[in-house]
Amino acid sequence: MNSSNSTTGKTEKLKDTKALALQWDSMNWCKIENDVNRLQLRIAKATADGERNRAKRLQYLLTHSFSAKVYAVRKVTTNQGKKTPGVDKKLWSTSASKMKAVLQLTDKQYRAKPLRRVYIEKKNGKKKRPLGIPTMYDRAMQTLYALALEPIAETTADTVSFGFRKGRSAKDAGEQIFCVLARKCSPKWIIEGDIKGCFDNINHEWLLANIPMDKRIMRQFLKSGFIYQGNLFPTQTGSPQGGAISSIYANMTLDGLEKLIQDKYHRNSKGNIENHYRAKTKVNLVRYADDFIITADSKEIAEELKLLVSNFLQSRGLQLSEEKTAITHIDNGFDFLGWTFRKYKEKLIVKPSKDSVKRVVRKLSDIVLKESKASAQADMIRRLNLVLRGWTNYHKHTVASKTFSNVNNALYLLLQRWAKHRHPNKTSWWRLNKYWHGKGNKPWLFSTKENELINLRTIHIARHPNLQITKNPFLDQGYYNDRKLKIQRINAA
Repeated sequence: MNSSNSTTGKTEKLKDTKALALQWDSMNWCKIENDVNRLQLRIAKATADGERNRAKRLQYLLTHSFSAKVYAVRKVTTNQGKKTPGVDKKLWSTSASKMKAVLQLTDKQYRAKPLRRVYIEKKNGKKKRPLGIPTMYDRAMQTLYALALEPIAETTADTVSFGFRKGRSAKDAGEQIFCVLARKCSPKWIIEGDIKGCFDNINHEWLLANIPMDKRIMRQFLKSGFIYQGNLFPTQTGSPQGGAISSIYANMTLDGLEKLIQDKYHRNSKGNIENHYRAKTKVNLVRYADDFIITADSKEIAEELKLLVSNFLQSRGLQLSEEKTAITHIDNGFDFLGWTFRKYKEKLIVKPSKDSVKRVVRKLSDIVLKESKASAQADMIRRLNLVLRGWTNYHKHTVASKTFSNVNNALYLLLQRWAKHRHPNKTSWWRLNKYWHGKGNKPWLFSTKENELINLRTIHIARHPNLQITKNPFLDQGYYNDRKLKIQRINAA
């Protein structure tokens, strides 16, 4: 009788949309984040101390806490995919629906729905990448369990892994490569590694045996299947790109490669292992998600390392991509994460890669010549500035002044074509005076009274601050907070 009354009361509570909306809108988000962060810190400490059972109990406490559930739903409903539904076509767009989702979020009898399969073009435009889109409920569950798994993943991760990790970025990976290759005595040979279909091919049995989380819930995430063109397909391997927890699975699958390389090349070393590692063998790993580079002092060692990595990946159901994996000499240069690393007369120069420049010019061209033919100048400036600000912030720590100037020239020519298209019967001088104006000491800016286009020639090059790779974002929060402020000041300059 009491159980029946409880169920009825809960049902009535879920139907009261005004009360649900009020409860969501009156959330103390600062307290909720502090509650989640405190539990994550305790999980990280337990993992660092080797107390696995304690970490497991704390994970259970986190995934069943009200604060974590609220935090997970908020994260799902505020990210870029908030307007992208799964196979059930449901979205949580109102305060009431978000609060209702929090109250319904539970692991009891949980069954994940199939993913909605879509394909997006890769950067090269030749192949398509499969994406699996979970339902909003499944995304919230994945986010909830990711909150409990992330502190363990961060504490046990390779120190030279930079992709999809809290407080780390592609720039940190670039700086690490610079530190490894910048000296005259630095290694000369580089393995450019790429894993073939990493997310799609990870061995499920390896994941279930090695990832420390609730196995029943994890099996639901992995075995949900996907729907494409009305047909249901099973998922026997891999973790879907698009899943909130997939990046953590991928990183934890590849963790251990750093230790494997160290054990292989330093087992007889004496004294400081790290110094021996760099000074003698010159073998260094830098990884960003499933892309990585490994340095070596000779081509023979590079070939040996390639075989070592292949064997490491095989046990996890993965293999190197023969198309994208190459062994390169530093004097010939290599591209990584949108930058070209190359030595000129023993001096390492890092600059934006040709592909990165081509992509941004193509994007600017599409905005100016295709998407903004009939737009007001102010609207086009706003859209162009968004692209330019993001692209220059990504590259401004490299030797990019000349590249920025070239992109600036290309954009000026595009804008001239845009102005001529709008006023074909006017002279070039008339068009120049209509759209380009002086401001202070700056002559001929593409501008309106309200805003102006960013001049790439005025962008200051600023070195990205080095990351202390042994720091943990949960155990060393003060360090990461200070570093975040420092980076924000650099980007704002």
